[in-house]
Amino acid sequence: MPVLNRFADLAADITVWRRDIHENPELLFDTHRTSALVASKLREFGCDEVVEGIGRTGVVGVIRGRDTGSGRVIGLRADMDALPMTEITGLSYASKTPGAMHACGHDGHTAMLLGAARYLTETRNFDGTAVVIFQPAEEGGGGGREMVNDGMMERFGIQEVYGMHNYPGLAVGDFSIRPGPMMAAADHLTIRVTGKGAHAAQPHNGVDTVVVASQIVLALQTLVSRATDPLKSAVVSITSFQTDSQAFNVIPGQVELRGTVRTLDTEVQDMIEARLKTLVEGVAAAHGASAEVDYLRNYPVTRNTEAETAFAARVAAEIVGPGRVDPEGEPMMGAEDFSFMLNARPGAFIFVGNGDTAKVHHPAYDFNDELIPYGCSYWAKLIETAMPASTPVSEPA
Repeated sequence: MPVLNRFADLAADITVWRRDIHENPELLFDTHRTSALVASKLREFGCDEVVEGIGRTGVVGVIRGRDTGSGRVIGLRADMDALPMTEITGLSYASKTPGAMHACGHDGHTAMLLGAARYLTETRNFDGTAVVIFQPAEEGGGGGREMVNDGMMERFGIQEVYGMHNYPGLAVGDFSIRPGPMMAAADHLTIRVTGKGAHAAQPHNGVDTVVVASQIVLALQTLVSRATDPLKSAVVSITSFQTDSQAFNVIPGQVELRGTVRTLDTEVQDMIEARLKTLVEGVAAAHGASAEVDYLRNYPVTRNTEAETAFAARVAAEIVGPGRVDPEGEPMMGAEDFSFMLNARPGAFIFVGNGDTAKVHHPAYDFNDELIPYGCSYWAKLIETAMPASTPVSEPA
């Protein structure tokens, strides 16, 4: 089944919605304008129920099929928030908000799910209930966790849940998915090293926290290279190194390190968390300093369930053909808080190609509007295939 003709017709409208959202990015849970736009569109389309304020600023729309005797309820999720970055694209619809931009394509995800919602409310060519989920705060705020903790799954009776993300470097309209771990767990790491400040010309009178912290940064890499099974994956990255002095001639008494740990396997995650503290404290003690470690497990592994993954791959193949769907795509060490929804219900997360564009989280990134009909068609066909109507009707002209 090719891309639905209806989405070729709607592509111009959906592009307008996408670029409007792109021009007005909002961060974390402060998606008030975007959430209001989404809710307004869903009501305009004729959704049976539109609920705002799920998970603080999330929006949920309920679309019932022409029949609901199957009792099936499937959730489709898109994220709405932007990133705290300055855009350099120079596009006519570039961000008008200083220090914020849609550098991950959430504007496109939201617009595509709105397009699918419009189609599903027009046709209702399914037996069951589709629940469209628009989530805030994917970029570090845990909006997926908030929506789940707000009782979303139970309130709307969601039985399965599916997510989608654009993928720069993959041809437009190609899909990639895999069963099991799709994206990594992302843990937050803060290390505070305390020594003894001194004059830079007299280091013997102090305990140099810069040297100690530098040794810790290097030692942490052995958790991956020496302690992790080489056939498994882990990343330990220190991304911030801050001292309590900015002077040229002062050895600081304290240093704070921040970073992230990425893993695809719970055993590896457990090992790194346990050994990290011992390693950091040991290195500090060896130099006469002390160290305090705060380790926060943040986003869990995005883990696709097997049956739902196979089904999602089949749906994508109906849209673009099996040769354009990789059912055993390689996992990524990036993280995704759709993982909280997959921990609550079976489902699958899929990548769709964004073409030859800048990578996500880059100031030159832009969502590729050419993939809109593919993403919308995937959502629509997923619902119609999972919950087929007893007397299907043809696609609207």
